[in-house]
Parts: sequence; C-alpha cells; structure tokens
Amino acid sequence: MIDLRPYDSLGGANHGWLDAKHHFSFAGYHDDARTNWGDLRVWNDDTIAPKTGFPPHPHRDMEIITYVREGAISHQDNLGNKGRTEAGDVQVMSAGTGIQHSEYNLEEVTTRIFQIWIIPTKTGGTPHWGAKPFPRGAHGGQFVVLASGFANDNGALPIRAEARVVGATLKAGETAEYRIGKDRRGYLVPAVGAIEIDGLRVNARDGAAISDLNVIRVTAIEDSEIVLVDAA
Repeated sequence: MIDLRPYDSLGGANHGWLDAKHHFSFAGYHDDARTNWGDLRVWNDDTIAPKTGFPPHPHRDMEIITYVREGAISHQDNLGNKGRTEAGDVQVMSAGTGIQHSEYNLEEVTTRIFQIWIIPTKTGGTPHWGAKPFPRGAHGGQFVVLASGFANDNGALPIRAEARVVGATLKAGETAEYRIGKDRRGYLVPAVGAIEIDGLRVNARDGAAISDLNVIRVTAIEDSEIVLVDAA
C-alpha cells in the first residue's frame, strides 16, 4: 500500500528566514491523520535563508537526522561539537538525556534540508552528534544506508532506533530496489526529480507512505535524488 502525500498538501509556515513544510504534525501544524508513520515522527522540508538559522534550543529522547540538499548547515552544541555539513552529506544527533544545539546557514546562498526525527527504541543514553560525507556519486543507481540503528550496517552513521535512513541517486530510466519487509513502514521523498513506485508517480518533495510491501521498487522518470526512511 502506498499513500501519496503531494507537496502541496503538506502543512507548514513561511517565517521569512525559514520556509518550512511539514510531512507530519509539527509546531503550529496538526493533522490527526499525519502525526507519525511508525517510529518516524517528523519529516521537515526546510528552506533557510543565508546568514540565518535556529538559535540554541534543547532536545531529548529523539534521533534527529539532517540530510542537506543544497548549501550547508553549521551545527554547534553544549557538548563542544562543531561542524559544517554540506549538500549531499548527513548529520545525526542522538539527543538522549538532553542536548542543546544551534543550526545556522552561514553561507551566502540558500540552504535546503530534510530534517527527520525518529523515536528511539530506548530512552536516555549519552547524547552525541556526528556527520559524514556521502558523495552523491557513491550511491548512484542503488540505495545506500546513510544512518542506521542496526549493527551490521557498516559505514552508516549510528542512531538509537530500529530504523534506517537510505539514499539513492538515479538517472532517468534506472530502477533500484530496497527490501523492506511487510512488517516495516517506509516513507520516501524525492529531493529532486520524479519517480514511479508500483505505477504511482511521486514528484519532487512529495511524500510516499509505504506499508505491506516486501520490496520497494523505484524507477526514475527523471534524474532523481531519493531519501527513504525504513522504520518499525
């Protein structure tokens, strides 16, 4: 089963410096039918103006994954971590018992990100932050695990959830498969391009909520960049 959630149907607000679209209930947007998808709690599509950003604020008991689509985001937290994550790369913050951080677009250009929140399997734990480059060419034509709570996903950024965040870049006409299993839930968003899943077209920044499928088979209609969350 695939529930298509067109970009134009998403909630959100334009704050001037931040134009935010919400795939699930968040901040001032609430929809009883879109509060979560399994353990996937938040998928925000944020456009951040140059030299602006989120001042220091706290989080706890949440796995927060940021996929940078354009530009770069700069992170700083009360644990002493600092880092700049640029387009195509990923950062993960495990909030654990509590962390305070800021995120700014310090660039001269607009930054666009997907920010994904996943409910951890267990609460608590020491908070941590990490980032890793994932060159787009390295996941061309296939799904590559970017962040994972499974020990056998070598090379992925670790999270404290029984979930994976995977990405792929496909040329028009290419097909990629991801084996998810009928007991899992998938949520897929093309960052750019347009794809087809089981005959259903999914355009850039649309959401596809996927359930009761053993294999997700994606064919690119246009050159596409895809992000997928596999969650319990």
